[in-house]
Amino acid sequence: MTARTIHRDVRDLANRRYAETASRYFKTAPGQYGAGDRFLGIRVPVLRRLARKYQAVSLREVSALLASPWHEERLLALLVLVRQYSRADAPRRKAIYELYLRRRAHVNNWDLVDCSAARILGAQLRDGNRTPLLRLAKSAHLWERRMAVIATFDYIERGEFDDALRVARLLLDDPHDLIHKAVGWMLREVGKRSRSTEEAFLRQHAKRMPRTMLRYAIERFPERLRRRYLAFET
Repeated sequence: MTARTIHRDVRDLANRRYAETASRYFKTAPGQYGAGDRFLGIRVPVLRRLARKYQAVSLREVSALLASPWHEERLLALLVLVRQYSRADAPRRKAIYELYLRRRAHVNNWDLVDCSAARILGAQLRDGNRTPLLRLAKSAHLWERRMAVIATFDYIERGEFDDALRVARLLLDDPHDLIHKAVGWMLREVGKRSRSTEEAFLRQHAKRMPRTMLRYAIERFPERLRRRYLAFET
């Protein structure tokens, strides 16, 4: 099975009307974060079914698919990689991780990052040196910084919060709203598992945090507690 074969199958599912909606939703106009991205108009549940169908495709072909100018083909490639990684032995997982890093310039919208960073990047670094996350968090590229944030969800799920908090500290002054949302989301996930850990972080940093980051972080707090933290915004 080749990337060309998959491309033909995917093209048959294209929906022009939905493609136009997706283009607006993912901010593809000049000057927006997804500027220049192109959509075929295929919904995510359909792509997940295709990922199951194509889950045995070679890494060479997945790499070619990941370089596609079409957003859905890149998303499909990442969904395939995530499925392969979850079933692979250690050498294969390392190969998938290295491919992911080589092709990270093509993981260039928030949904592409969010479906893959924790399951490949975070998972591969789980039992080793996690300093690559800190390098990504300091990157000039928006999507690499978001990768660093989202990758820590793998550790949060296992009750390990230090890396998520470390990356959050690095990004407190980030200029981009999509990073504010991602950091706030991960802090909220920490709080679901340990309210005391999240609150310790907030007591130290809430006054400095961007409004969006704080609001995402405290979204599930009781109303009285939310108001207390929101008072820091004034």
